[in-house]
Amino acid sequence: MLRCFQEDARALGLNLRVIATDSNAELSAACKIADLSFTVPRCDSPNYVGSLLEICAAHKIALLIPTIDTELELLSNAEEEFLKIGTRVAISTRNVVSICRDKARTAAHLASQKIPVPRTIPIDELRLDISELAYPLLLKPRAGSSSKGLYKVDSEEELRNHCRFLRNYVAQELFSGPEYTVNMFFDHARRLRCAIPHLRIETRSGEVSKGRTEANPALLELASKIGEALPGAFGALCFQAILTASHPVVFEINARFGGGYPLAHHAGGRFSKWLLEWAFGLPTSISSEWKDGLTMLRFDQSVFF
Repeated sequence: MLRCFQEDARALGLNLRVIATDSNAELSAACKIADLSFTVPRCDSPNYVGSLLEICAAHKIALLIPTIDTELELLSNAEEEFLKIGTRVAISTRNVVSICRDKARTAAHLASQKIPVPRTIPIDELRLDISELAYPLLLKPRAGSSSKGLYKVDSEEELRNHCRFLRNYVAQELFSGPEYTVNMFFDHARRLRCAIPHLRIETRSGEVSKGRTEANPALLELASKIGEALPGAFGALCFQAILTASHPVVFEINARFGGGYPLAHHAGGRFSKWLLEWAFGLPTSISSEWKDGLTMLRFDQSVFF
């Protein structure tokens, strides 16, 4: 994603300097290809936002791009503090971020907007009565990320065993079918301007390693409905869906760039370019046109220093 911004800056004629941060910048591959990098506290540290504010002020940062789920609410809450020092944060409103970060709230909000979602129940409520649930179920952290901490359960006995030690989890109805990610871009007026679905052919650690763009009408219609259901969305978001035999079912929304964004980028969804245009006051080139059937195959690459 860092290279996407560098490439688009060159196309726009911008002398862009990219500064990257990590909890261990010395051992971050992305930090090695940035122009400058800093080690910052983990985002669960009370000093995290303050350290970013110091860096942005010292280096006159024009645009801050969040990349991980666990920093989204912190940065959304601090958006005005960054604006005071001249830094724009590419992030949705607090309400949108809050909806997306809590899987139980995501399901409830989308269901209220008539968008199909799997039945999703906080595990604390499950402890009351689990006799009427249909199996299999997927147990996941309410604010989880990168497919960490997932458990598949096939029986009431298994569920009861997990309920004894899991906290802040949800139980979610498990559907079968091809899985898709839909990358979406919202402009500064909070309007959905581009949606690019891709089939998740293969994943690794929750991130797509092989994917193919697909102009599926049902998914594009779903993206439009989600755009209407999230007033306050801005920049890059993505949602994941299972395409069942009858209709797609949404099971997650991320209020950030998706891990598979480079596929959308190379298909024509230049979200990074559009954000640079916004940040630097350039005419916008936002477009809904993109290439269908583009395949991405990922592999590991070494960085030596």
